[in-house]
Amino acid sequence: RFCLPLVLASLPTMAVGEEIPPALQDSWGDFWLFRFFVNAAGYASIVIPGFLLIQYFKRRNYLETGRGICFPVIKSCVFGSEVKSVHQDDGSLPPRAEPTESSTARQVFKLLFCAAGLQASYLTWGVLQERVMTRTYGATETDPGEKFKDSQFLVFMNRILAFTVAGLYCALTKQPRHGAPMYKYSFASLSNILSSWCQYEALKYISFPTQVLAKASKVIPVMMMGKLVSRKSYEYWEYLTAALISVGVSMFLLSSAPNRTVSTVTTFSGIVLLAGYIIFDSFTSNWQDALFTYKMSPVQMMFGVNVFSCLFTVGSLLEQGALLESLRFMARHSEFTAHAVLLSVCSACGQLFIFYTINQFGAAVFTIIMTLRQAFAILLSCLIYGHTVTVVGGLGIAVVFMALFLRVYARSRMKKRSKKLPPGESPVQKV
Repeated sequence: RFCLPLVLASLPTMAVGEEIPPALQDSWGDFWLFRFFVNAAGYASIVIPGFLLIQYFKRRNYLETGRGICFPVIKSCVFGSEVKSVHQDDGSLPPRAEPTESSTARQVFKLLFCAAGLQASYLTWGVLQERVMTRTYGATETDPGEKFKDSQFLVFMNRILAFTVAGLYCALTKQPRHGAPMYKYSFASLSNILSSWCQYEALKYISFPTQVLAKASKVIPVMMMGKLVSRKSYEYWEYLTAALISVGVSMFLLSSAPNRTVSTVTTFSGIVLLAGYIIFDSFTSNWQDALFTYKMSPVQMMFGVNVFSCLFTVGSLLEQGALLESLRFMARHSEFTAHAVLLSVCSACGQLFIFYTINQFGAAVFTIIMTLRQAFAILLSCLIYGHTVTVVGGLGIAVVFMALFLRVYARSRMKKRSKKLPPGESPVQKV
């Protein structure tokens, strides 16, 4: 019974010989791996009974034998209408509005509005994310203050507002008839929660610019997985851009190694958390793509995923007693309350701007705007929080974003060329 605490206490120091910030060594219970398993146990206490109930209703053939006031709810949650669209693209994003009679000035205004909305939402979100996870609250001349440590509560705050916004939008606007069993949203919800949690926790161990570059380079493991598992073929420019991204990230990380500080040190724990973020986030997008085979709008997807996200996070927080503790922290520090609320508002508004931008201008324009956002986020973080970037590191960042823009340009050219192919031919499959 004494072995587990000893092992967990030693794990934070196994960061390949690197020093862990003293704030993370308060107790083994604050170490990310322990918190991860505690959170997972909380989610399992909801998932396992839910799974058993679903299997029970399916074995009983509830659609034929069920009666009573609960029948519509159980039917919607467990069975749905089971009517899928004939083409997978039918249920995905709504067809992009073509500017037939719209003036050029109107289209330019819409584009600027989308770009400004995305930049404002996610740049503010990134700055607040780093502030909440890396700085103290309530510091005075005699009191060093305290840090907020529960990343799961921040995930809950983000999801509860996104759930409210999506619910109101669905209630006030006409939406497609919903056909997917509600429980299928839980898979994307669980992976989405875990990816967000890994993203918040990683900031305790690595700098924000490092995290942004790691997100930008996730195309590399996606390509490797596609090559090994699915035997996909890729164009030469995809290998070229992947190599450029690898070189740029390596230049940035190696250049920052001599200037290690508490805020910029890259630990083994940070690398593992970033890998977890990429894995969970990749699963979320792939599962959502599969769910779009049912006829639904993106806002319905947002609503369904966030319903289960709220259920999982509030259940886990209540089981751990962390919900009241986090609320007491909010009561002690009004500045944290403002930051947490604004963080949630930016996250919800950002999702709505994503849907609107893709609907109006397509995925290529959206990708360019978000790539610029990543570059601005690094610059803003360095200016506000004082992250030092050497000349070589800055060159590495430039190489990464040059490769990303090259990738967007090459992909748009390939799409235009594929439209001109004869009916029997198809281009090489891409990530």
